[in-house]
Amino acid sequence: MENSSVKVENDGFNSRKRLFGMLYVSVFFIAFILLLSILLGNHNLKTNAATINLSPSLAHPFGTDWLGRDMLTRTVKGLRLSLLVGAFAAAISVTIATVLGVCAAIFGKPVDSVISWFIDLFIGMPHLVFIILISFMVGGGVQGVVLGVSLTHWPSLARVVRAEVLQLKNSEYIQMSKKIGKSGWFIARKHMLPNILPQIMIGFLLMFPHVILHEAAITFLGFGLSPQTPAIGIILSEAMNHISTGMWWLAFFPGLLLLVAVKSFDNIGEQMRILTDPSSSNE
Repeated sequence: MENSSVKVENDGFNSRKRLFGMLYVSVFFIAFILLLSILLGNHNLKTNAATINLSPSLAHPFGTDWLGRDMLTRTVKGLRLSLLVGAFAAAISVTIATVLGVCAAIFGKPVDSVISWFIDLFIGMPHLVFIILISFMVGGGVQGVVLGVSLTHWPSLARVVRAEVLQLKNSEYIQMSKKIGKSGWFIARKHMLPNILPQIMIGFLLMFPHVILHEAAITFLGFGLSPQTPAIGIILSEAMNHISTGMWWLAFFPGLLLLVAVKSFDNIGEQMRILTDPSSSNE
């Protein structure tokens, strides 16, 4: 019995060690990309007739494009822009989800019914089509991408927030606050938001990969950021015109870096969910 108990403890320790290891690697990769995007100068983004269409080498690890621009610099800086746009859009989406989720739970059945109907309506719509429509309506660009993505990614998190707040409503300290005359907004601000903050942060981290991919997708299709903006979607879209000539590196490295960044954020969110959820301690 003692040996089996020690074995279970060792397995739990090793599992937690692997979890933190995966978390550190993902955080390090994102931090490295952001730091590298600052360290790399803009001089490599200038056209250079002497370095046109060079394959990957020590001087240009990701090769160069048809204008002689260094693809490593373009890819890293484009990924940074995609991350910043994604972070802004995800933050707006999380704010919408939190406000609607809390309102649905604390302001009675009529408000809950209306908000639940909106959640079901948005969940039933294809994300990509809806993002393209919104982006097209506001004229594309950064504002079109941010609005399109942020207005389509909140429903799932809003449903989670609503469920959490509904559970908190029956807590003893919430009932005491109601009895002494505290308003719904006071209860939401002082009692409910601090308790659901971990779920909100994890929701943001898990939403981030979807936001980045959808931003890159609509930009790739021509409905997002302008062609002058060095975003990953623009780089991949331009690469499609040249990849048939054998310049495989124009699409391979930007696409690979995008996938690794998305997986890193997804991994961070998933590991944080396991760390903060007691029921997931054995995963």
